[in-house]
Amino acid sequence: MKSIREIYKVGKGPSSSHTMGPERAARLFREKYPQADAFRVILYGSLSKTGVGHGTDRVILEVMSPLPTEIVFSKEELSDSHPNTLDLIALQSGNEIGFLRVESIGGGDIRYAGQPETDSPDIYPENSFAEIADFCKWRYIDKLSDYVELNEGEDIWDFLMDIWQTMKNAIAEGLEATGVLPGGLNVQRKARSLHEKYPEDRNPALLEFQRIAAYAYAVAEQNAGNGTIVTAPTCGACGVVPAVLKYAQDTKGFTDQQIIRGLAAAGIIGSLTKRNASISGAEAGCQAEIGTACSMAAAALAELYEQNLDQVEYAAEVAMEHHLGLTCDPICGLVQIPCIERNAVAALRAMNACNLSYFLTGSRNISYDMVCRAMHETGINLNHRFRETSEGGLAKIYARKK
Repeated sequence: MKSIREIYKVGKGPSSSHTMGPERAARLFREKYPQADAFRVILYGSLSKTGVGHGTDRVILEVMSPLPTEIVFSKEELSDSHPNTLDLIALQSGNEIGFLRVESIGGGDIRYAGQPETDSPDIYPENSFAEIADFCKWRYIDKLSDYVELNEGEDIWDFLMDIWQTMKNAIAEGLEATGVLPGGLNVQRKARSLHEKYPEDRNPALLEFQRIAAYAYAVAEQNAGNGTIVTAPTCGACGVVPAVLKYAQDTKGFTDQQIIRGLAAAGIIGSLTKRNASISGAEAGCQAEIGTACSMAAAALAELYEQNLDQVEYAAEVAMEHHLGLTCDPICGLVQIPCIERNAVAALRAMNACNLSYFLTGSRNISYDMVCRAMHETGINLNHRFRETSEGGLAKIYARKK
């Protein structure tokens, strides 16, 4: 299994698979062909259908600038290819001098068609939660965060501290920002008003909801506004993990050093899901993005509350199980509706999943590995209209309403 560094990437929104991945591919391709005087980029599948809303064309043009670049939104359906596929063509005096087919597989990662996902080495010998749990029990390791340090080395904490600071910055900036998000839907930023609103009912449960939701909105709105965020595991689901961890720090007094231990545990869940299923909405629906983010957040909280390995696993499993079948149908291809609100709902679900794990671990029948496989099977069998194409569900109904 790969390093958890592959899960947490700092970048600009709104989409890790539709902007960060294609941007990386375009940059590498341009460096490979410095003699080119023009480029053509052909987008397929989800990249074609929601590329304008997600900013795919914009970031590619920015990378290739000032050279002329033609963006083609193809309607061709590629067989045996990832839904996020693009062809990059280098031109010189009108003649093709280079070609590369790239798949943007989620979380900002790319792979060349027909080749392994990434050249980065495996860091963890274990590839399932069951294997991790067996190893930890054999080595008398009680915490996932200790397991992470054993495999990644002590420098992982410096990396995670930078990640946590970026997450906190995104919350702070999102809580200060006001106005309308770009894209034409006229979606107002709500994080600041949500955070500052003084409810007449000072019920503790309502106040908890208000704070967590405001934090999730803040980060998700920063993402939608092309701000700097951390993939956790993707841009579209970037608000869940920081929201629950910031609330835990505010209310329980956890230090930054403790918080990054939670991030380490969350990273393991994200890495397992990425390896054994998917974190791509275009491949497996929103359950792969928001569902994974919710599982990561639940595991992080369980780690912080010093629950045992079984409880951490159960928290992650509950969080994922109750997102099975969640579709990805962004209105107008923008990462705004229902994406922003969905981050807040998932953050609250993560809290509930962690609480259930505290009480009910000994009674469970489903493992995280099982629910992860179920998510992948469910995702690949979802109708393509509900996998980040904006052709079904809310996106279709909204378009008809207009």
